[in-house]
Amino acid sequence: ASNTKLVVTSVASALLPPDWTVQTSVYGAGPVQDSTVEGDLVLYGRGDPTFSRRCYATDTTLAGVCDQDPFQRLRHLAQDLRARGVRVVAGDLVGDGSWFDGELVHPGWNAYDLNWWYAAPVSGLGFNDNSVDITWSPGPEVNAPAVLSLEPDLGDVFLENRTRTVPEGGESDIGDRMYRIPGTLTIWAEGTVALGHRDRVESFALPDPNLYAARAFRQTLTEAGIAVLGTTRSTTDSLRYRAVRETPPLAETTSRPLRDWIFPILNTSQNWFAEMLVKQLGRQFGAAGSWQEGIAVERRFLVDSMGIDSTLFALDDGSGLSAANLVSPLAFTGILRFIRRHPHYSTFEAGLPQSGNTGSLRNRFVGTVLEGRVRAKTGSIARVNTISGYLELANGRVYTFSVQMNHHALPGRLALSQLDSVVVAMGRAVGAR
Repeated sequence: ASNTKLVVTSVASALLPPDWTVQTSVYGAGPVQDSTVEGDLVLYGRGDPTFSRRCYATDTTLAGVCDQDPFQRLRHLAQDLRARGVRVVAGDLVGDGSWFDGELVHPGWNAYDLNWWYAAPVSGLGFNDNSVDITWSPGPEVNAPAVLSLEPDLGDVFLENRTRTVPEGGESDIGDRMYRIPGTLTIWAEGTVALGHRDRVESFALPDPNLYAARAFRQTLTEAGIAVLGTTRSTTDSLRYRAVRETPPLAETTSRPLRDWIFPILNTSQNWFAEMLVKQLGRQFGAAGSWQEGIAVERRFLVDSMGIDSTLFALDDGSGLSAANLVSPLAFTGILRFIRRHPHYSTFEAGLPQSGNTGSLRNRFVGTVLEGRVRAKTGSIARVNTISGYLELANGRVYTFSVQMNHHALPGRLALSQLDSVVVAMGRAVGAR
């Protein structure tokens, strides 16, 4: 499960500097004449996942650690174009995601999962985690439709409301009953919501990340007073605008640094960031920005640099969503020991959840001898729960551990309780007080 994220984050932390960034560029497929781009305007991404709304550190009060507006850097691009005198684009607006390959959805993911944020398609361009947020809440009275809203609403998603409000205390199941015609932007919501139920937000994946980013950019161009006369479209064809990309960009923006990519992958287990990073490893150190090349880079690093026995793991994706990921506890502890000794460990450590603190361990180990002393990554998929990380004792000693439960039939809460009891017993055995 999501313990697989320890692989991509440790390998990336070791291979890339903490402040490593990528550029997203805007190119004109024709000259700028009399304030008009005489051709298409191309938004070219290089695998930046940080056009999003989130915080990138445990202490959210620190300056600059939170982004509240996923449009912010797109607006900067639009403003830079206007400052260059651009007022009209004669051609189309194109979202070019060809920095990565054209396989947007991993073949090992379940069809139902493809609706949700945690299985969002992966390409060289991305915006708002390539998901649209759907807020649902009760209607004004019993039998009224629920109130549904989209954010961001770019006018391209059709959301059909098939819901109903029921009396207080009734079932509220809309969050589990949202569907999409495969490959389209047609979504519908079914089910009921009880009066008095608090607002809930579900994040629904969109099928074309390159088109999504381009449409978001078009909105910021309109706000900046720049007219686009053509349509909005996307491509993953690396040859289509190759010559254009060899010209100086009209505008450019820089991603957040690598350390900020690592944080949401480990701290809140953000799948899409993990998959973007796997493809980035393939692009930077392999032959292409693909799952196949990214996994090959990981495998070589685990065997050649970390010294992990190749028979102890089989990798299939970056996030752990694929059930074909197989990693032994011994391999995980070897990975964790290696990265802890590495000069770039601080990049990795900052993202690891800590028991009782912000992240996926917020409510784990509280009230035990390990409260505040576990730094670890959790994982869960169907019939699987895992946790791997470090026990940090009061005497300064640090122990590395990995515990996995596979093919169990326990309810979720009970499974986590039993898993944590094993870790607590290990802590007591090595002298935690």
